[in-house]
Amino acid sequence: MAIERMVAHSSGIIGLPLRLLAREVYGKLVDKVGKDLVALHTGEERIVPDGARYHVCTVEAMPAQADVAFVAIDEVQLASDFERGHVFTDRLLHLRGREETLLLGAETMKPMIEMLLPHATIISRPRLSQLSYIGQKKLSRLPRRSAVVTFSVNDVYAIAELVRRQRGGAAVVMGSLSPRTRNAQVELFQNGDVEHLIATDAIGMGLNLDLDHIAFAAEKKFDGFQHRRLTAPELAQIAGRAGRHTRDGTFGVTGRVAPFEDDLVEQLEMHVFQPIKMLQWRNRLLDFSSYTDLIASLEVAPGRPGLTRSLPASDVQALELLYKNRDIRQRVHEPDQLKLLWDVCQVPDYRKIAPTNHAELIGMLFQQLEDRGTLSQEWLAAQISYADRIDGDIDTLANRIAHIRTWTFVANKKGWLDDPVLWQEKTRAVEDRLSDALHERLTKRFLDRRTSVLMKRLREKAMLEAEITPAGDVLVEGQHVGQLHGFRFAPDVSAEGNDAKAIHAAAQKVLSVEFENRSEKIAGAANDQFLLSGDGMLRWQGAPIAKMVAGDTVLKPRLTILADEGLSGAALENVQSRINLWLNNHVNLLLQPLVELSSTEELDGIAKGLAFQLVENLGILDRRTVAEDVRSLDQDARASLRKFGVRFGAYHIYIPALLKPAPSTLLVMMWALHNGGIDQEGVVEVPSLSASGRTSIPVNEAVSPALYKTVGFGVYGKRAVRIDILERLADLIRPLLSWRPTEESPEPPEGVMDRGFTVTVAMTSLLGCAGEDFSTILKSLGYRVERRKIEPTPAEADAAKDDSNGDAAAEKTAESAPSAEETPAEAAAEASSPQDSTPVAEGSAEAETAPSDAATEAVEEEEQWLEIWRPGGRGDRRPNRSGQRQKPGVRAGGRNEGQKDGQKDFRKGGKRNGPRSEGGFKGGNRSGGGDKGRGKPRDQSSRKPEKVADPDSPFAALAALKANLDNKK
Repeated sequence: MAIERMVAHSSGIIGLPLRLLAREVYGKLVDKVGKDLVALHTGEERIVPDGARYHVCTVEAMPAQADVAFVAIDEVQLASDFERGHVFTDRLLHLRGREETLLLGAETMKPMIEMLLPHATIISRPRLSQLSYIGQKKLSRLPRRSAVVTFSVNDVYAIAELVRRQRGGAAVVMGSLSPRTRNAQVELFQNGDVEHLIATDAIGMGLNLDLDHIAFAAEKKFDGFQHRRLTAPELAQIAGRAGRHTRDGTFGVTGRVAPFEDDLVEQLEMHVFQPIKMLQWRNRLLDFSSYTDLIASLEVAPGRPGLTRSLPASDVQALELLYKNRDIRQRVHEPDQLKLLWDVCQVPDYRKIAPTNHAELIGMLFQQLEDRGTLSQEWLAAQISYADRIDGDIDTLANRIAHIRTWTFVANKKGWLDDPVLWQEKTRAVEDRLSDALHERLTKRFLDRRTSVLMKRLREKAMLEAEITPAGDVLVEGQHVGQLHGFRFAPDVSAEGNDAKAIHAAAQKVLSVEFENRSEKIAGAANDQFLLSGDGMLRWQGAPIAKMVAGDTVLKPRLTILADEGLSGAALENVQSRINLWLNNHVNLLLQPLVELSSTEELDGIAKGLAFQLVENLGILDRRTVAEDVRSLDQDARASLRKFGVRFGAYHIYIPALLKPAPSTLLVMMWALHNGGIDQEGVVEVPSLSASGRTSIPVNEAVSPALYKTVGFGVYGKRAVRIDILERLADLIRPLLSWRPTEESPEPPEGVMDRGFTVTVAMTSLLGCAGEDFSTILKSLGYRVERRKIEPTPAEADAAKDDSNGDAAAEKTAESAPSAEETPAEAAAEASSPQDSTPVAEGSAEAETAPSDAATEAVEEEEQWLEIWRPGGRGDRRPNRSGQRQKPGVRAGGRNEGQKDGQKDFRKGGKRNGPRSEGGFKGGNRSGGGDKGRGKPRDQSSRKPEKVADPDSPFAALAALKANLDNKK
């Protein structure tokens, strides 16, 4: 009615209690008369066309005097409010239209209007709908289109979260929200995206909502001074939001709020309340002669009945705090300066941090305006930039909005800025960005969009539409409700609740059709569309459709389909037949040698038994365990086995083709299915060894040695070695054991020793390990070791003793350099063997202080040992026919326990358990000397050629110096 009356006049102004409501009325007026005739005045926004005839304002932004034909003031009962009441009272008493003044408010203001404005005409408009009390209800049982009202931000968040889980979501309305955010949240409720609104008493004014029920989750609030229960008129203001025009509404309580008393319920239902008896008032005629005069004029008492002096508002509090500041006090010595200070104090305290913080901000504004006349643009830009961020949670964004609202208010103050339009646009843009971000955070936290849409469709009793995307996402009414993996539907965890059954039913309709289509595609799929992963899952186009399980034998695993009950009948049989065919082809292709060995009729006798053992051990046999069978094989039988890819190695009988990555990965899974399950340690990691290119690796003790063997790695001590690499090692050792001097090659190759060999660089490089690890491997292969002390020649001992008295640096250099006859490969082999290193602490303090003693100790303690490896023969390193090892003290041939295996006693002529040649070897001297060396002790020169000193080495220089000294003596 007020809007219709105003546009009927030539000009008018209307004052509203909220910026939000002012914006709404401004929009309605623009629709009626056009935006060129309508102006908007709020503390934070000004839209004033040149030809504006109708002005929409917040009450605080209304001018003290206005020459217009029509004036309207809404919610005049707020004149009794402790904080804002004096502003409403002032406008009510002093602002008039030339032709008509319209005051809108509750009937409780009737006695005060009759007292203060005796000539006013009072018109009552009764409520057309009935408001009824329905008692207490749980949150989960609240009717649709309900608003839950509480007065704590934390309570608002908690209730909204609960409603989101139970009902799909809720909109949130609080006084701290910006108008833009509040409107966006209300829109969620109005358009039906959510059925519940969680709000503070901010919905009591300025919001026209399509509400059917108001539930009070609290009845007490903090009014700035104390926690108190809401009065009956305040409760009625909120409860009255339920019902629209002629549609009835209800109200009640929820949560821990006790049911309302009968007399309170009667007041709310009948709209009968105690009339307002006192209005807040503050003197509008202020004296700016001095600070004292200004305070005195603010404290003037009203001279009319029904009015009471209001409590100090935020502007008076800021003025009093600022005047205590010496710098501010010194600046305020003229009426104009005091008037400027009072004007600055009118900036609202949107942040609500503390009065001192607000006063501090007011002081900075006043100092700049008093010094410069306008605010510094650089300083204002910095203040705005603090709030111009959209990261953070809900509370952070709300605080930034309160911060930017202050600068929006400042930008709209006339005369405070050099370019006010520019700063109004900037602050408005920042506030809009923050408001949109806050709305997004609220929606994301308190609204489950999927459940909201689905519940809305269910309420409409419409048939839900479902679809499946190429990626497997299952959508119902465009909302994601789960994922289809092969033939299994995995519902979204958050899709549970009241609507879960309906969603599942809608999804099953589309799933049944999809299962049929997929079964047909799988039945005709090519082999390359299937993939058996390392976890035993068979995947079709990336989706798991079956899992490999143990069969009757290792070579005959089975596939179990992973599917929901929706896959059945002919579709299920088609899928099972196709994957069984694929698995048979897959095993036959990758494990062809084993498959053929297991079913061949070409072999018989021992060869067939050996083939059976190969199949049982997945293609790898330790040769020592079948030594007797192998010796019994004739050449034809061996040739028959070789046709199936079998290789007879020195240490293993195996099928090289099965050591490749693809066959070994399949063998690991097949072995694991019959030995502890596919989830055991190493099943996923070990197959990668086949493709890694490594010849040996440290053993993981948690992994079964049999699992390493399945991929072609034998476990020897703390290392696992590829069995084909062991055969290459045998190829290196075999020539060293069989070498005999000839005219073409009279000198032995590196590593040759009498009836044995020493470890060479080629061996350690091949296996990728040295030292104790390499020794353990050799021992596990059946070799035994002899450690022989290397005695230096007298010349070498004297040279070492003389050299120890030389320069330490030269000695260190000489020791680290290889001799003239020692190749770099030999030096590297010695350095890689811990057993060959000298057990002497080099570079000690005693060596430096007493060179003669150190030299003596070096000669005495420097001992070198040579490790000679020999085949185990029939000794304790080989199992006997019964499979038991020989006792260490008794050797074949009756050798004594104390004598080392293969050791030759050079001091006793080399006799070894019976008559031998004096040289210690049958057939003459191993060095090639024939009978000339027979019966004579072996000379050191026959063991090792004498070294020729390097003339450029420090040893040669020291020897020459010693010789010169001896000649002089």
